[in-house]
Amino acid sequence: MNPGQLITLFDLPTGQEAIVSTAPVPTGGELAERELALRLFEIGFIDGERVRVVARGCPGGDPVAVRVGNTMFALRRFEAERVLVSPLCGVVA
Repeated sequence: MNPGQLITLFDLPTGQEAIVSTAPVPTGGELAERELALRLFEIGFIDGERVRVVARGCPGGDPVAVRVGNTMFALRRFEAERVLVSPLCGVVA
């Protein structure tokens, strides 16, 4: 994985830090999609914010425990796939 490459938060390896590269963007025009994008924005998934995947559920890695600033959130896969991030160099364990 190259630094600067955009991936979804769900695809970020456990322990890896990244920077949120774009505000969460809804994939469609549905009200539920817009509300999810707004919720993710309100809890801190905004441009330039540092994030780190802390843990994953089993099986399949769902949900994902994510640290945003000093706060920890559990996101479901479909939520984590709505946030694009740019991985930073090195892994922070």
